[in-house]
Amino acid sequence: MASTWVSNLGDGIALAAGPLLVASQTRSPALVSMAMLLVGLPWLLFGLLAGAVADRVDRKRMVVLANSLRMVVLGALVASIVTDVVSIAVVLVAMFLLGTAEVFADTAYRTFLPMLVTKPDLGIANARLQAGFITLNQFAGAPVGAALFAVGMAVPFGVQIACGLLAVVLVSRIALPPGPVRGDVDTHVLRDIGDGLRWLMGHPPVRTLALVIVTFNVTWAAAWSILVLYSLDVLHMGAVGYGLLTTASAAGGLVGTFAFGWLERHVPLATLMRTCLALEVVMHLGFAVTKVAWVAVLIMFGFGVYAFVWGTLSQAVRQRAVPTEFQGRVGSVYSVAIFGGIVVGSALGGQIAQHGGITAPFWFAFVGSGITLLLVWRQLGHIAHVDEAHHDGHDGDTRVQDSDPMAG
Repeated sequence: MASTWVSNLGDGIALAAGPLLVASQTRSPALVSMAMLLVGLPWLLFGLLAGAVADRVDRKRMVVLANSLRMVVLGALVASIVTDVVSIAVVLVAMFLLGTAEVFADTAYRTFLPMLVTKPDLGIANARLQAGFITLNQFAGAPVGAALFAVGMAVPFGVQIACGLLAVVLVSRIALPPGPVRGDVDTHVLRDIGDGLRWLMGHPPVRTLALVIVTFNVTWAAAWSILVLYSLDVLHMGAVGYGLLTTASAAGGLVGTFAFGWLERHVPLATLMRTCLALEVVMHLGFAVTKVAWVAVLIMFGFGVYAFVWGTLSQAVRQRAVPTEFQGRVGSVYSVAIFGGIVVGSALGGQIAQHGGITAPFWFAFVGSGITLLLVWRQLGHIAHVDEAHHDGHDGDTRVQDSDPMAG
């Protein structure tokens, strides 16, 4: 938890300093958008490969090595800024390399938790990690990063290096079983990727959960891709108002994260999952019909509450269901699905708004997410308790039973 929180602080600082650095080098909208693309593109290019590697090697060493390489890239970027040879080309290359290293580091790191805590504790453990993400990455990191950038362009990235190195030291202190989780592996990495995909496709509840996540990310990103225009042209909130919307979401996320333990103890998991997704559908409808700023802020706060509850719960459900030796590969499929959904949804949102108006993407999101929820409503009960329904009692593995109503 300490390594995650320290790393989140450093990444939160870069969340504000990175775009400011890009803007200091160019005012081209195409290049600015390219910078954002290069952060997410490595997940689509290397996500599945990173998952296969995480299941073949010592995961702790993989995290330490990948994060150490991130610090080397950041060091080179700082040196270019200090020596005044920095350019937009240097920044873009650095962002792609940082994104690539982050893919391998995060993929392996996300497999740690199921190896450290028991299945019943995965929910609250994920919630505590999320609390650090919201507090340090979303709240504290961005204003600190902007303030440090005002002191000097290289300063925030130097602080990020310090945070990253401390996080590496903390990771190296985590007590995990040494060596690869699969022992000696003699299969080709492409075979491993294929095995991970086949496991997921052959496990109906985990497969359905992946489809839900990618679909809801498409509809969510379609609406969120034009949120800034919605706040300016529909709500007439101005730049400060747009910041208020994002802050409201983070504040709601903090509430949802701290409330997760109580919710998990008192609300059936299937009910919790259905409620979160139903609220997502209602939220899109609310944005589509309202033109009142304070109503939109309240909706955004509610979004933060249930979105972080859903994210914590869905991750815990997957971690409970997937065998240790498949955690890297199956987890990487989910990451690729998330980023793929965001890319597709963002492209759709721009086109829909261009032809149908600013609120049209929210109507698209409302209809698309609503239809998806209706299709998976009954299956969510099986997904919520998949580890109980399919656990066979051998080596933490899970099996798909022929009688499962989602099979086929």
